[in-house]
Amino acid sequence: MTNNATERSDDISQVLGLGSHSTGRKRWKWLLAAMAVLALTGIVVTYQSAGNSPKTQFKTAQAQWGNLTVTVTATGTLEPVNQVDVGSELSGTIETVEVDYNHQIERGQVLARLDTDRLEAEVIQARASLDSAKAKEQEAKATVLETRLRFERCQKLAQRQLCSQEELDTTRAAYARAQAAEASAKAQVAVARATLDTHETDLAKAVIRSPISGIVLVRAVEPGQTVAASFQTPVLFTLAEDLTQMELHVDVDEADVGQVKEGQRATFTVDAYPGRIFSAQITQVRYGAQEIDGVITYETVLRVNNSDLSLRPGMTATADIVVEQVENALLIPNRALRFTPPVQDKPSTSNRGLIGYLFPHPSRSPSKQRPEVNGNPQQQRVWSLQEGRPTALPITIGATDGIMTQVLEGEIEPGTVLVTDTLPRPS
Repeated sequence: MTNNATERSDDISQVLGLGSHSTGRKRWKWLLAAMAVLALTGIVVTYQSAGNSPKTQFKTAQAQWGNLTVTVTATGTLEPVNQVDVGSELSGTIETVEVDYNHQIERGQVLARLDTDRLEAEVIQARASLDSAKAKEQEAKATVLETRLRFERCQKLAQRQLCSQEELDTTRAAYARAQAAEASAKAQVAVARATLDTHETDLAKAVIRSPISGIVLVRAVEPGQTVAASFQTPVLFTLAEDLTQMELHVDVDEADVGQVKEGQRATFTVDAYPGRIFSAQITQVRYGAQEIDGVITYETVLRVNNSDLSLRPGMTATADIVVEQVENALLIPNRALRFTPPVQDKPSTSNRGLIGYLFPHPSRSPSKQRPEVNGNPQQQRVWSLQEGRPTALPITIGATDGIMTQVLEGEIEPGTVLVTDTLPRPS
């Protein structure tokens, strides 16, 4: 009996290739076959689990009636309507400063004074020079009178042969020289008078006055400071004419400037007053382009009412310019325009069975771009749910504010449910 058991054991070992005479090649064949069976079993289980997974769930929104306001956003700074820089045309030392920051001023009011000692001395000297020139002019006039009488007397005597021709010529030449000297004296008087006027003007300019009525924004000078006006006029004060009316200068992008026009209204905010909205109106859209870091913009000026003086020059503002308003329009969310259903939701892949599961077609991710129809950006496609699956609806769109878009044509009515996104599958 022991011998029979031993023989059966040897037979099993031979079948399995475990006997001492079996080769390594047979063992590898058995191992590979076992691994293939296990892998195929796992794929089948996974496919069955995938086939029982829930369908894709979608986020939706409804089309609705509403009003649409299209705006262009731009940033800029607040500036006075009329801002003037006041300087000194003269070099010298500031003797007094009569105003300070935020002072209300009137036209012609004294802002500062220069030391005038040198200027006053120059005026006195110029007046003396003028008096001297006038005296020389009177002397020249007397000489003209004297030489004229002598010449006329010689002419009468020459008619009676009592004055020689030589003497007559001498008196004539003397008279002409006297007339020339008189003309020169008159010119010297004019020069002296002009010099006096220049020094008197400089003396007047030593008193710096306001050219406008308004407020002092900047005072850039102190008493005792030396002013050098040799090459350019130094700015001593910056004045604003009227801060109850201000201007907002914003830079409009070249892509938006075609929609911006004079007369359009806008609202803007400033960091100094969070939550407060100010009104403005466009008064000018300038044609000159500005390029900053490769970006082309066009300066646009808006008039701002600042009767409560809450706004100040230099404040940074963000403006929303109203370029279009649409009332009672059929509106859809922009998210519906950006949605495209994923390919794996189509039935073609799921109906191919296990082979389709093992060798699927490459899938596409949902597109975030608007699906244009026939190359026309106004012809778009949205998706509505029919029997739980997305169905395409072609539409024609109009204005948009970046969140909602107007529908001009299409098989959409208020209450139509549109797909905007997919919900994540449950794990």
